[in-house]
Order: sequence, then structure tokens, then C-alpha cells
Amino acid sequence: MLGKLARQHDPNVLVGFDHADDAGVYQIAPDQALVQTVDFFTPVVDDPYVFGQIAATNALSDVYAMGGRPITSLALVCFPEKADLEILERILAGGLSKMIEAGCTVIGGHSIRDEETKFGYAVTGLINPKKVLANDGARPGDALVFTKALGTGVISTAIKKGEAQPEWIDAAVESMTTLNKPAADVIQQGEFRIRSMTDVTGFGLIGHAREMALASDVSFSLQAGSIPVLPGALECIRAGYIPGGLNNNRDFAECVVGYADGVPQDVRSLLFDPQTAGGLLISVASEDSTRLTQSLNQAKVRAVHVGEVVARTKPLIMIR
Repeated sequence: MLGKLARQHDPNVLVGFDHADDAGVYQIAPDQALVQTVDFFTPVVDDPYVFGQIAATNALSDVYAMGGRPITSLALVCFPEKADLEILERILAGGLSKMIEAGCTVIGGHSIRDEETKFGYAVTGLINPKKVLANDGARPGDALVFTKALGTGVISTAIKKGEAQPEWIDAAVESMTTLNKPAADVIQQGEFRIRSMTDVTGFGLIGHAREMALASDVSFSLQAGSIPVLPGALECIRAGYIPGGLNNNRDFAECVVGYADGVPQDVRSLLFDPQTAGGLLISVASEDSTRLTQSLNQAKVRAVHVGEVVARTKPLIMIR
């Protein structure tokens, strides 16, 4: 909808909403810029403290995805008027725990009464204007590296239906409460030729890969068998625990996807699963991909090579 409005022309805007990037970037000095993002949503787990942690992890992720360092945040709260305020306190405490872990200071927020609980943050970070990792820099020949695993959307749906196995819940919660900070630290500190980066969240792996490919005017080739999957995710799809967002993502983006023979139907569906606090999709010079993956793994970040960037062709994204 923003794209339908009159455009503002400000030379200090380094990254706006033109390419559906993860966060906005606004230059405030020759060697410094602000990274700004906002995200909030309804509970995906029953535990209020864990929900707060997940919401904070998710909101912080967009700053890391741009290559920035989060510094301040503002809490956004929607909460029922007659609900127990101890629940809200636990949500806020969970969020604060992850903000402390990130070194990001909560400096305030805003709340409204709402029949349905919603929680998240507006986050501001800092970045060197010359080191912004936007989603428009991928080049043919680059390797695609992905951190974390897919499946939080379908598992969250199974949780809501009371059908998720404990081990599925544990794995999904661990993923959704793991900051992308260690990965961002490796990327920022290492000498890797990172061309482009995005985090995989509500639009699923295909949706965010589509944004990166279109912004960079390239195509992607993904290896379905290499893409990490959370325990229970495929079982959830086979059992029909499909979130509405998955179907919406598929309806919107599958038109740019081609599949090689033998790619299972459940895997095809999972590629569109909306992720909460998902991993990073990184386009890196192929010569640096092994070293990057090894460095991420040494930092206890799950990272695997999942495909390649190729010259623009049809389909935009090929799953092999």
C-alpha cells in the first residue's frame, strides 16, 4: 500500500521500501546510519515469557539481516482490558531478556486495549553506510547459505490445535528464541564477500528468496534436500496443520517457482511456510562460501549451503 502513495525524496534514505527489504536505512553522518524496523504479532506459544522472547528475537532479526547492530527498542503492546496483568508482565520480561542478550536498550513503548493480545517492538540500530547488506546485491555465481531450519509456522499451527509433540515444540521454540546475533557477528567481523542478505520470516523461504532475486535481477537454484527442516515440520504438513499464511504465500509466489521431478509435495509446501524469527539467507561469493559456513558452524550457528545464484531466467526460482 505504501507504494501507492506519493513518494518522498530524501537523499539520506539509503534503503526504503522500494525493494521490500528487511529494514529502512537512514544516513545521519558520513560513516553512520540508522537501521529501523518494526514487528509485532499474536502469540505463537502458550507460555507468555517464551512468547515475549520470540517476539523480541523476531523484531531484532531485521536489523541483523541488514548488517546492523541494534541499540534501542520500543515495546508495542495490545492487551485485553480484563486479562491478568501478570501475563503481560511475563511477556514483557521475556522480551526484555532477549533485548538484554542483544545489547539493545528498551527505552519505552506504547499500549492499547485489544481483545486479542499482540506484542512486538520497533527497533533502531546503527550501521556503516558502506556496509549495508541490502537484498539487491546477489550476483550470478554466488553461493546461497541458509541458517536455522524451516517449520516454525506449521509447528505453531499444530501447537494451537493441541497436536504438537513435545520434541517438535522444543525444537521450534529453541529456533524462535535464538538470536541471529552470532551469525551477524561472524559476517561483520569476517573477511567474506557477502553480496546480499535477508532474514526468512513471514513470507517463507520462497517469498524472501523471490524478493532477493527480483531486487538483484538474478535467479536462484535451490537444492531441496539441503534445506534444513525442524523435527516434526513435515509430519505437520502431512497431517494438515497448514497455517493460512502458508497458503497465502504459495498463492502469491509459486508462479515464479519450478520444481524438478522428485521434489516431494510436503517439501514443496514447507518452502512457503511463514517463519517466526527465522534464519538468514545469504548470498556470498562462491569462493568464500565454505569458509563462511565453517565460521558460522564454529560460532554454533547452524548454516548450510542450499543453492546458487544464476543469471536471470525462467523460472525465477528452481527447486532441484
